[in-house]
Amino acid sequence: MFKKIVFTLREKQSRSARTSFIIIDAQSVKNTDTAEHRGYDGGKRISGIKRHLAVDINGLPQAIHITTANVSDRNGASAMLALNSGHLQQVKSVLVDGGYTGSNFAADVYTNLNATVQVAKRNELHKFEVLPQRWIVERSFSWLDKCRRLWKNCERKLNSSRQMVILAFLVLLLRRF
Repeated sequence: MFKKIVFTLREKQSRSARTSFIIIDAQSVKNTDTAEHRGYDGGKRISGIKRHLAVDINGLPQAIHITTANVSDRNGASAMLALNSGHLQQVKSVLVDGGYTGSNFAADVYTNLNATVQVAKRNELHKFEVLPQRWIVERSFSWLDKCRRLWKNCERKLNSSRQMVILAFLVLLLRRF
């Protein structure tokens, strides 16, 4: 049902129902004490879960996957693409940040989607610079952060967390479009 709404909104914007370009990123979220599944993300020093998200050029979610925080971005994204490869068949290009570098991830993307990987690298001068098209997935995460229940992971099961993210996107899409 959720995917049908996303496809309908894409068609309403004069685009094809299925996207050919996705942007992937992950967000670490702290757990409350009631959550059963937890992992520790050493890079961000967060004990909780990770939300892996693939969005199209409009920021509409194409794939959502929830893992414990100790799962690497590459492994979580590979699992997300493998689980959602059925409706991502037309994807030809995947944009990721520097955390997804490596031939194994590129091979997984090619195996699951038959698509190429583009890595958006940061400026080596360590100056703040908005990376073109990378901000789209960050904007989608900020849409989720506006939902009070998603500031922290309050759910016991990972699947419940995924359903809450889907519900938040449904509310957002129904209000916006």
